[in-house]
Amino acid sequence: MNVEISTPAHELTQRLSATALGARLARRLTGHQLATWGYPHDSDPNCTAQLLVAELAANAVTHGRAPGRDFELRLRLLPASATLRIEVSDARGDKEPRFLEGGPEDEHGRGLAVVRVLSSRWGVAPRTVGKTVWAELSLSGRRRPCPRRPGPAG
Repeated sequence: MNVEISTPAHELTQRLSATALGARLARRLTGHQLATWGYPHDSDPNCTAQLLVAELAANAVTHGRAPGRDFELRLRLLPASATLRIEVSDARGDKEPRFLEGGPEDEHGRGLAVVRVLSSRWGVAPRTVGKTVWAELSLSGRRRPCPRRPGPAG
């Protein structure tokens, strides 16, 4: 019996190693998937989605890592509301995300602030093992500058 396994056309789910390499791969997969869905690599939605995934994946790898456990990236395109839902799940349900007071010289402590500013909504949901931190990005409406492109002169 030959049975095809299908993935919804508007969803990507991938398990990745809870390492810096896994976090970088999550960002690259996001850029590629959004380009496949019609949001080119240099577009504002693609750049913003990559930045959100980079922050959430870095947090999963840094704070949500459990020995021998991967983290999971899920992207869901919700065409009816022109929204991208990003979910990053890790194995540490005992460590809730929290805002840190990152000072001007600190290298860490601003990730969730970036997520809060760039997403239209975000939150945390418990899982049987671990937690999922999610963010929703509006793919229409107010445009934000792509971090890789210079802003307007003046």
